[in-house]
Amino acid sequence: MQHVPLQLASRAPMVSAITPMPSGSILFCDFDGPIADVSDRYYSTYRQALNHTFVAYQPEDGRLPIRTLTKAQFWQMKQTRVPDPVIADWSGLAGEQVDYFLDQVNQLVNQTQLLHQDCLQPGARDALLQFQCQGVRLVIVTLRHTGQVLQFLHDHDLATTVSQIYGATDATTAYPNRVEHKIASLRAAIADQHHLGFSTRAAWMIGDTEADICAGQAAGLATLGVTCGIRSRDHLAAHAPTVITGNLHRAAQLLLAS
Repeated sequence: MQHVPLQLASRAPMVSAITPMPSGSILFCDFDGPIADVSDRYYSTYRQALNHTFVAYQPEDGRLPIRTLTKAQFWQMKQTRVPDPVIADWSGLAGEQVDYFLDQVNQLVNQTQLLHQDCLQPGARDALLQFQCQGVRLVIVTLRHTGQVLQFLHDHDLATTVSQIYGATDATTAYPNRVEHKIASLRAAIADQHHLGFSTRAAWMIGDTEADICAGQAAGLATLGVTCGIRSRDHLAAHAPTVITGNLHRAAQLLLAS
């Protein structure tokens, strides 16, 4: 993992009232989900992988019983953490076709020609600007490739709202979303903030998956789960974050003084 500068245990307790973050506080935030909406790219990856599998395994009569899920069906499965092999099965694949499909997904998901489909989550721009205006130090901790995050922020004129990025050097790390990788990355980010002289006493970790919540809890941080990403509210609730809300804009309303 690597970090790029642009210019922290026990499980955090549930709270009934949120103390607004004072100026100078640190907010650790995931990228895919809270800031970037990746649903179109993931669905395009699914459809392309399914089409490639159809071409590779099409029988002579041309009748491979493929069933293409709608985006709503596909995203609901992703949000409830249905494994990709099960998604393949629901789509009509079997046997070695499933393995071929999974290989295609892994090859396609981070291709440059699909990355442009990622877009800002509704309200994310306003939230990032609010954090900046309130003097909150925003540190992105992500399994996404650092260069991809930087490019996205520059494309949306938001690079100056972020203090540091802790991302992956391998573009294939984000899709599997392994908890241990996120825990290690957050710990490194926290240690660096302490080394730079910043306190993480009032820090939060925001994310849309169990990896984000578990990483924050392992570091003793308050955690906030957003439901606009790749996990459902019920799935996030099972991991007992301090707070669950809809998106980063609502998170800013909860964490910042009015």
